[in-house]
Amino acid sequence: MQETPFVYALVAALAIALLTAAFTDIRRRQIDNWLNAGIALCAPLYWWAQGLSLWPDVAMQIGVALLAFVVLAGLFAIRAMGGGDVKLLTALALWLPALLFLKMLVVMSIAGGVLTLVLGAWYITRRQRDRIKIPYGVAIAGAGLWALGPQLNAVFHAVGFQ
Repeated sequence: MQETPFVYALVAALAIALLTAAFTDIRRRQIDNWLNAGIALCAPLYWWAQGLSLWPDVAMQIGVALLAFVVLAGLFAIRAMGGGDVKLLTALALWLPALLFLKMLVVMSIAGGVLTLVLGAWYITRRQRDRIKIPYGVAIAGAGLWALGPQLNAVFHAVGFQ
């Protein structure tokens, strides 16, 4: 990571956006389009601040995001994933290198599975089986923050949090 105040600000903004997505998904079971659009639209600024070349770096970021969107849109079509989750993951794919994005998907899947088991059990014990809705944005945000961990650590050091 190129350590500049602008990169730090962009990474911090992404972390705040991920936390916002998690909290809105918990509260309303919805991730707002403006938030997903903001994450996606800030990615080119991040690419520029990181000094990524158009070929192959930026092309790879866009390719990973397009592939993620196609696969996740298929999951949305069979009602296995919400539309906001698809858009959040696609926007996040614009920020992360391909291998890190794949690792993040594994972490997200594990966290989402645990979240589904815990909330599913909670709904069932409260006899609300017909109302089960899992805020998967929490798992996405948590995995995204996990993936940003080294960069967030650098941000915290830069602002004086040791």
